This record gives sequence, structure tokens and C-alpha cells, in this order.
Amino acid sequence: MKKLHIAAAVAASLAVSAHAQDTQIDRKVTELMQQMTVTEKVGQLHQLSGRQFTGPTSSNYADKLADIRAGKVGSMLNVTGVADTREIQALALKSRLKIPLLFSLDVIHGYKTVFPVPLGEAASWDMEAIELSAHIAAKEAAAAGIHWTFAPMVDVARDPRWGRVMEGAGEDTYLGSQIAAARVHGFQGKQLGATDSVMATAKHFAAYGAAIAGRDYNAVDMSEQQLHEVYLPPFKAAADAGAATFMNSFNTLNGIPATGNAMLQRDILKGAWNYKGFVVSDWASVREMVPHGFAADLSDAAVKAINAGSDMDMEGYAYSQHLEAAVKAGKVKMEVLDDAVRRVLTKKFELGLFDEPYRYSDAAREKAVLGDASHRAAALDVAQKSIVLLKNENKLLPLSREAKRIAVIGPLADSQRDLEGGWVVQGERAKVVSIVEGIRSHAGKAKISYAQACAPGCASSAGFAEAVATASRSDIIVLAVGETWDMSGEAKSRTDITLPGQQEALFNALKATGKPIVVVMLAGRPLVFNTIADKADAIVYAWFPGSEGGNAVANVLFGDYNPSGKLPITFPRSVGQIPLSYAQYNTGRPVLADKNITYRSAYIDSPNTPRYAFGHGLSYTDFKYSGLALSSAVMAGTQKVTLSFDLANSGKVEGTEIVQLYLRDMVSSVVRPLKELKGFQKVRLKPGETRRVSFTIDRDTLSFFNSQLKWGAEAGEFKLMVGSASDDIRLENTLQLTQ
Repeated sequence: MKKLHIAAAVAASLAVSAHAQDTQIDRKVTELMQQMTVTEKVGQLHQLSGRQFTGPTSSNYADKLADIRAGKVGSMLNVTGVADTREIQALALKSRLKIPLLFSLDVIHGYKTVFPVPLGEAASWDMEAIELSAHIAAKEAAAAGIHWTFAPMVDVARDPRWGRVMEGAGEDTYLGSQIAAARVHGFQGKQLGATDSVMATAKHFAAYGAAIAGRDYNAVDMSEQQLHEVYLPPFKAAADAGAATFMNSFNTLNGIPATGNAMLQRDILKGAWNYKGFVVSDWASVREMVPHGFAADLSDAAVKAINAGSDMDMEGYAYSQHLEAAVKAGKVKMEVLDDAVRRVLTKKFELGLFDEPYRYSDAAREKAVLGDASHRAAALDVAQKSIVLLKNENKLLPLSREAKRIAVIGPLADSQRDLEGGWVVQGERAKVVSIVEGIRSHAGKAKISYAQACAPGCASSAGFAEAVATASRSDIIVLAVGETWDMSGEAKSRTDITLPGQQEALFNALKATGKPIVVVMLAGRPLVFNTIADKADAIVYAWFPGSEGGNAVANVLFGDYNPSGKLPITFPRSVGQIPLSYAQYNTGRPVLADKNITYRSAYIDSPNTPRYAFGHGLSYTDFKYSGLALSSAVMAGTQKVTLSFDLANSGKVEGTEIVQLYLRDMVSSVVRPLKELKGFQKVRLKPGETRRVSFTIDRDTLSFFNSQLKWGAEAGEFKLMVGSASDDIRLENTLQLTQ
């Protein structure tokens, strides 16, 4: 009891201290703003790109330096390293009010140490690992002078044609919300201003992941009920986790560009959610409201963006060129300008930049942190947890290290760049462990031979004969295929998500040898690979696994790590099924069986089912589910019900199972999905071990947004389902909710 009192006292003391700090910062911001001219205020809302460029930008670098010295720039992106950030910050401190700059960068899945791409990390379903990845990325970036990252991307995405599916957490709202919070906590640490943390950005606000036809930058059209239920919750989770900033998106939402969308930015984010951070535009998205046809010209775009709640203009030059005149003309109220400036300055004070402008620009810390060997160990751990075992016929895996001959073949087998994926900032290519390198170092007595067969992209079959000959002399084939690193990411939408080039033909040629084939697939999205799915003996989906990718793959192949990853997104059989999600709705004519599709909501040329379902992922051991019980079959008012069951490792090796809880609201005022993920746990068991696993179900678990956008649960029957994947439900029961 005494310890509880002490803990409560400490928590209360911290709360009082935080409030006092906020009050003090508010006072400092007010005092500073009283000294600022309109020109200087506008300057705080202008972000420009620096010495390293990621998109179209002005070449008038000297003019940019003059603007910084004059206090007409509030932030810069793409300036990295202690030397450069210190040099540019010194220019800002020559301005009249000596307001420091914010330095920002797209640190998406690592700075120097490259972790798996975010969609790959999401396959780990491991919040501690995901938070650690973000923390190490933040620690390295902060040591290089960066204050702020444009991550995490928390867009729910159900169309793998969209290239940026790589950057998010997949298709599910619940899982995505958990990951959004974990990444914010990882980037920002215990508090802003710590030199091992950076400000996080929840992006892209909102619904960017639902771009029509999966085409990047395209329009989004959806009901408000879908928006609130599926696409906004991960953003709310990021805001609740304390995300310092939000970034708006390129798309229109129901005809209104997100950058100029007051409903999103004023009504929801800054209104209903009471968000205190600031909103930054995506690259030139303020300017792009002109070609959208929403703004007449750049001046009109500036007015509409800031009035809608977009605080900082990234490389759009709308605010820097037109906002001051708009304020003087009364098109933008002074209080609107002041609110945006206050939000930006508050973050600069919270980071401690006014007291120590160079606190993130420490050469000794940069050298020490970027040389920390423990970061590579963490990258290996996260990569292993991200790998998904899709298929393992006759338990071909794990491979034996006895004196066998293993042929490692494929265009991506000895690639280093393709293991990193897109959005690599300062990765060290020479230190990336390729798949064949990882296998050679882990193979023991096994003899390893290698043939590339074709270059990445596999446009030619000229090397197939050598690859087949190599395979014929071996006992087992490991074939590394997939996308190249530059086929997923921003502006990388694809109409055809099958294996590029002649990789499928290569597989068929190797299959004809009669040797067992393990396929290792690299990609930043779900791919369609039906021939391989049908005929390969084993399939390992490694995503783009990062710096330690080769070692991670080898550890899984040889059984040093028992895979536990689960798919965070559905893998379709064909592009024609897209968009496809496990959380689909029933129709008045549901499919009863694949053979009974007459006048049903079905395809006549394909099953409705996916190739691999959300939540799918195999292990080298087996898990048995039994003994499902509810603490009560009826729930009323604020009552909570406990669902519990026994999970046993019935196999011969230790393993981790990600148990998944789904529910279905059987009858409601709005048709509900056939399944909704409502909980998951990672449970590690030794062979023969059994553990009782429990989930708590409360009224919030059963709630949804109705047609009037009211959040709540409706009385009725709910089906509760527990399983190993969305299509592998092991146990079911029903719960009755009364009002």
C-alpha cells in the first residue's frame, strides 16, 4: 500500500511539473509573438528543402540562405548531419529575433541502421519491437542534427496496387492503431527535447490509403461512416500517444483536398480531438490545390489552406509569397495566423531549441550513436520477427546443416540494395547482408552454390541454363525473387502486381529439376504469385528486411529462429479481387461455397477467398486451441466479460503464436463486417507447454459508428472468434449484450 501511495505521489508530482512547464512555455511563446512582425510570423510557417533533395525544388540556394538569415524560414527538410545542421542553424540565429529552425527528414524505417519497411515490421505484430525500431531510428537521426521525422504513416490501406502500402501497417484499423501509438512512442521517447528522440508526424491526414484504383495522389470518395470507423482511428491513436505533428495528404476527400479540408483539420483534429500540435502540408500540397481545381491561384491556395487548419507550408511557397498580403487584406484573420505560429513555436520551445539551438548538433554524440553496434542486433531481431512463413509442405523447413548441397539462385539472392527497400536515408550499402551471404555464414557443413540466373527485374532468361545446371547438382534450391526496391513506395503504383519480368518462368525451369524449392520473396507489398503458391515446397515472405536481412532469412531457413510473423494485409489471388480485406461485409446473396455461386456475390472465374488471408503465418511447431469459456454469456451496462481459452504447443520445438480475437455483430442498425479484429497476444510456449490466454471484452469493444456517426454498442448477439488467422478460426462462442 505504501508503494502505491508513493507511485501516486510521483505521478501527481510529474503532472504538476508538466503543467508548470506548459504554462511557462505558453508565456514565453506569447512574449515572443508580441515582438514579431507579420513577415516573421509567416516565416515560421514556411518550410523549404535544403542540400539534399527528394523532389522538385528551386535551385536558388543563395536566396534561401538569405531568407533564413532574415527570419523568413521556420523549418528545413533534407539537411542532415551535425556539420550542416549547425551551419544552417547559425544562419537562423543571425535573424532579428534569433528563432531557431526545425530540421526535418523522412526517417521512415531507420536512419543509418536500416530496419524492415514498416509493412514488414507490422507483420511482427510486436509493439515492443516496432517501438524499439522507431526509437533507434530517432536516436540516430537526432544524433545527426534532426529534430523531426515525417513518420509514422498510419494510413489504412487495402489496395496493394498503391505503392505506399509499404510505409504503413496494412489493412486493419485495430492493428494499425496499436502500431501507430507504438511508433509515436518510439520516435518521441519519454518527452520531447530528449536528444535520443525526434518529433513524430502522423500522416497522411486523411484517407490517403483509399486512393481510387490504388493510384498515388488520386482522389478518395467514401462515406463519413467509413471514414470515422476505418480510416481515422489510427490517427486518433497517434494523437492520443502525443504525436507532435500531423501531415495532411495529397488526395481529395469527397471532392475537397485534404490540405484545404476544414472538416478534417479544424472540426475533427483541432476541434473534437483538441489536438495541440501543428499540421504540416505534404510536399507542395498547398500549391497543388490549384491543379486540383479547388484554388484559383497560389494566393487563393494559401488562404484556403491556412483557414482550413494547415499550419506549415512544405515547399509550396504559397505562404511565403502570399500569406502576409492575405492577412493585410482581411482574407486571413490575425488570430488564425497567430494560432498556427503559436503551435510551431511551442514545439521549438518544447525541444529546448531556444535555450540550446545546437543541442542536436553534437559531433561526438553523432559519432558514438551512429557507431553503436547494438543497433544492428536490434535490426536483426526486428527483421526475424517480421518474416512470414507462408507455406511449408512436408516440413521442408527448417533446412538441415548436415552435408547437403544447397543451390541459392535468383535475381535478388545476392542483392544488397533490394533488401533495404525505399526511403533509405543514410544506410551503409556495403554493410547490408545479402541472402546468399547470410546463408553461407549459417550453412555449417552444407555446401552452398550460387547462380544469379537473371539481373534484378529479370528481363532476360539468358542465365537460366546455368541456374538450372547449378540446381541440378544440388539437393535443395533456395530461390530469391520478388520486387526490386524501387517498385514499391511513393509514386510506385502498379496495375500488375505479379512477379516482374521472367521470374515465374525461372521458377518453372527450376521446378522441372524435381528438386525441392524454398522461395524467399522480397517485396514492399502483397504480390500475386499463384504458380509459386501452388507448386513451391516452402515460401518465406521476407518483405524488404533491412541491413540484417540476409542473416534474418538464414536464421529462419535453418531454424535458428522459429518464424512467428503474421500477415498484416490480405494477399489476393488476382488484381481483379482488389480491394480485398478480411473485414468484408456480407451481402443479401452471400457465397455459400465456391461451387455454389449462381446468382451470388461471387466471381465466375476465381474463388472469392484470398490467396493468403489477413493474420496468416506458419510456425515450425503446432498450436492447439481448446477450452473456450466466457465469464458471462450476457453483458449489460458497463460490465466486462472475460474470454479465456487454453493454448498448447503440441509440436516439438519452442515457438510463438499470435492469437487473434475477432467478433461479428450479428444484427445492427448498420451492417457490420463478417469479422473485426479486436485483440491479439503473442504467446511463447515450450514444447508441451499449455497456457491459459484471456481477453477482456467491454462495451467499447462492441461499439461502432452508426449512420449518424455516434459511437456506441447496440444490444444483440455477438459472435466471438479466436484463431490463428482471420480464416483459421479455432474456437467460437456467442455473447449477448443487453442495454
